[in-house]
Amino acid sequence: MNFLENPPPIFLIQVLVAAIVASDNIEDSVLPNLDKPTSRSKRRRFSPIKIANQIPKSRRREIEKALEDVSGSPKKWSRSSGPTNHSFLRKRIKPGSIRNLQYDLLDVEIGESWPVPVTVLHGSRPGPVVTLLGAVHGDELVGPLALTYLCGQNFMGPEKILDPSTLAGTLRIIPIVNLPGYRRRVRYFPDGRDLNRAFPGKPDSNTTSRVADRLWKLIINNSDYVVDFHTAAKGRTNLPQIRANLAHPGSNKIGRAFGIETILDTEGPRGSLRRVANANDIACITYEGGGSDEADPESVQVSIFGIINLLRSLRMIPGYPSKPRFRILASGSVWIRSDQGGLLDVLAPAGSFVEKGEIVATVTDPEIPGEDHDILSPERGLLISTATHPFVNSGSPIGHLLPVKRGVSTLKASLDDDDCLIISGLDGDPPWRDDDDVEDIAVFGEWSGGSPDAEWGDVEDDS
Repeated sequence: MNFLENPPPIFLIQVLVAAIVASDNIEDSVLPNLDKPTSRSKRRRFSPIKIANQIPKSRRREIEKALEDVSGSPKKWSRSSGPTNHSFLRKRIKPGSIRNLQYDLLDVEIGESWPVPVTVLHGSRPGPVVTLLGAVHGDELVGPLALTYLCGQNFMGPEKILDPSTLAGTLRIIPIVNLPGYRRRVRYFPDGRDLNRAFPGKPDSNTTSRVADRLWKLIINNSDYVVDFHTAAKGRTNLPQIRANLAHPGSNKIGRAFGIETILDTEGPRGSLRRVANANDIACITYEGGGSDEADPESVQVSIFGIINLLRSLRMIPGYPSKPRFRILASGSVWIRSDQGGLLDVLAPAGSFVEKGEIVATVTDPEIPGEDHDILSPERGLLISTATHPFVNSGSPIGHLLPVKRGVSTLKASLDDDDCLIISGLDGDPPWRDDDDVEDIAVFGEWSGGSPDAEWGDVEDDS
């Protein structure tokens, strides 16, 4: 099935909503709920990023210190500099054009070079270079789906949302990075290594390290902003969320600009693309949503709206970015574990708001019929990840919880009838809001094991 020519019904709705929102000639009767201002206030354009009361004081001081060094946009992005060609893979791409190229993961004369498709939109106006990456882990399909849709005729081309004649800057889209892993439907490269632990790589080392080296030198190193799309690893699923080092000014900026509610403040593991990019002053965030080996339609839809929000926030495409009613800015979490072994039945899926003592799952054992054990939430909060694999042992994590002590009424106002969070962008493009109208809800604590996913076991993801 060709998804671009025959998109599933849910994506027809997404495409229509996105196309309507992108139109500059929309009438009030078409979208009566989009209460957008007629002009942008000076305060909104130039006010600093709000950071007060969002996270613990020690971490907040780090962020404040980093933001002191924030300067204006580079002169090369200004209109006065004029458009120039974009050089990429020894090709010169003219302003106002779209090019579909191939990028070889390995530079070889014989053997498999693994050429991956790259779509480059070079705008008619100067601006930043934004790179979007999918399937750094080969079995994570939300990114490839979302980015493939963006490259299709419903989103890209003349008079569409991604129109190079009105675009400022350059957008580079690579739907599948780990091509060999994608083809084999596995997370790793053929040498058994994780690409997202190999950056910046070495040109004379193992296969994965050589791929990381080429990606870093040819694609990441000349980017201004990078968004890396991931899902949870096998055996679990994630609520759509952003992971960003909030002490890095550019990453803080685009993490908020994505326009969804949940942001986890983490540096990323050693060797991860995000951590190495930040160390080289390249803004980089990770989007997480859904699970591996599945085409989670909600996570795909949220990621598409998030990309559009980001590009609007950077003023690369026309339109106002939408913002959620609140953001949960988390520096720690609580784990829900099973005390028994057997088969797991999760009653509260990822995205559920649960109360302390609420039953979130049950465990049974077919070898002992008639006996079951309830798993209770230790705190009130939002489940950002839950197990999907049915087999558990005593001590197995079954849920990852952000304990919420403030902003509870605000969060509850965004729940559906099943007490699950309605993520911004999931039910259509939300209305425009000033950043000062977005409530920041702090979640204090620390990440057990040093990263949000460390307690899941075999794969310490944190993507």
